[in-house]
Amino acid sequence: MNKVYLLIGGNMGDRMANLAQAIHSINQEIGPIQLTSSIYETAAWGNTKQPDFLNQALFLHTQLDASSLMNKLLAIEIGMGRKRDIPMGPRTIDLDIIYFNDMVISNELISIPHPKIAERRFVLMPLEEIAPLFLHPILKKTNEALLKDCGDSLAVYKKTDL
Repeated sequence: MNKVYLLIGGNMGDRMANLAQAIHSINQEIGPIQLTSSIYETAAWGNTKQPDFLNQALFLHTQLDASSLMNKLLAIEIGMGRKRDIPMGPRTIDLDIIYFNDMVISNELISIPHPKIAERRFVLMPLEEIAPLFLHPILKKTNEALLKDCGDSLAVYKKTDL
């Protein structure tokens, strides 16, 4: 059984309903979700002229290999109306593999661990909540240490008005 950490998020439509739909699809099509972080809200990173994002980290088990997992995630995104016409643009849902076991994988389809994790507070905060001691397989730092060392100043807020 493979152990996977995902980050899900989006900033279009009913953001909460989209996260819930993504979680349902992941449970049904990929494998049982074991842990979910709180939901976090943040301004868009990179392309900043768009609505704020909601993000959540998930830990799950799957029988799928990394490439099959990525293909399933892309199919869920498309099924939920994800368009990729603007780089780093608004989206109904974004499903990213952060870690796959403790593997390092790089090919045309995927880069695991996610290459920008150490630079993005909106990824690290929910991830640190559910896996503070998970060791990044390349940087050899825990998620807790990565968050502490992160230079990203973008504000990330835990949603409390759910």
